[in-house]
Amino acid sequence: MLAGAGAALLALTAPALPQAGAAVPRPAPAVITPAVAGELSSRLATRLGKEAAGAYYEAGSGRLVVNVLTDGAAETVRAAGAEARPVRHSPAELDAVRAALREEAAIPGTAWSADPRLNKVVVTADRTVTGARLDRLEGVVGRFGAMAVLERTDSEFTPFLVGGDPVWTGRERCSLGFNVTVDGRPHFLTAGHCGGGGAHWSASRGGPRIGVVAQARFPGEDYALVRFTSSSVTSPGLVGLSGGRTQRITRAADPVVGQQALRGGSTSGLRSGAVTGLDATVNYREGTVHGLIEADMCAEPGDSGGPLFAGTAALGLVSGGIGDCSGGGTTFYQPVTGALRATGAAIG
Repeated sequence: MLAGAGAALLALTAPALPQAGAAVPRPAPAVITPAVAGELSSRLATRLGKEAAGAYYEAGSGRLVVNVLTDGAAETVRAAGAEARPVRHSPAELDAVRAALREEAAIPGTAWSADPRLNKVVVTADRTVTGARLDRLEGVVGRFGAMAVLERTDSEFTPFLVGGDPVWTGRERCSLGFNVTVDGRPHFLTAGHCGGGGAHWSASRGGPRIGVVAQARFPGEDYALVRFTSSSVTSPGLVGLSGGRTQRITRAADPVVGQQALRGGSTSGLRSGAVTGLDATVNYREGTVHGLIEADMCAEPGDSGGPLFAGTAALGLVSGGIGDCSGGGTTFYQPVTGALRATGAAIG
């Protein structure tokens, strides 16, 4: 009797061996930080090429989700510790939608980006887009069926002209983004639409000059590099937080959709939110800007050029958006990595 009971217990507690032909359990996606997710997303995009269709970070679960078009890509993603999500539309198809929009519907008051969570291009038209222009936009978007969707907003797309610290050029106020160096000399980054080449900057309206624009780009992109000309100004690699606290910035990084971030500005202060889109296009009345980061946080006039950051990583510079901080809004940012490459500047 004892021998029989022991055999039965062993049968209940021993690990079950997989039967011939049985599916091997898939590894669970790893729980990772946003910084690791951004690096992993970039590596997988390079490795998978046309077999992947974007990625996003789920802050609640700490997982990176990668859209895939083939079974082989799905296995590669799972082996890397991310979640594979089969989707229908390829990057080439979504790029074709955006190309058609650029050619046929670059209407002031519109913006678009490819949303990896929807696997389609989301087009937004503000309240100024009406009549024949709205008909034209609807016609272009409608041609692409499930690959594109048109949304409306009661606000208006504007560059936020009129960091977190305020900087002035003439009567216009913007925000300092990040302190940087060029060949060891101190500079700072802000929005390109805040001032063209040669414009002088001060720390207060009508105050003494502290810097001069060395490079500026707008439209197309939206960044300006300002060289400090006053020896009385210190330029530590910090951004301001609430309550007089600061955050040290040590590097620049490309964000991932779903990543939580903070935005600073001299009008509305510090705000938090999530990255909702990458490589976005915005058609301001003043011109079109491509390659922007989109986020679900508000900003207001005077916040232009302010910093978007996550931890110690610089992500973007406030370009513009819709809405305000009373009713909420959406903001767009010039990626810092692109501005650094273009200007030869370094964070520090």
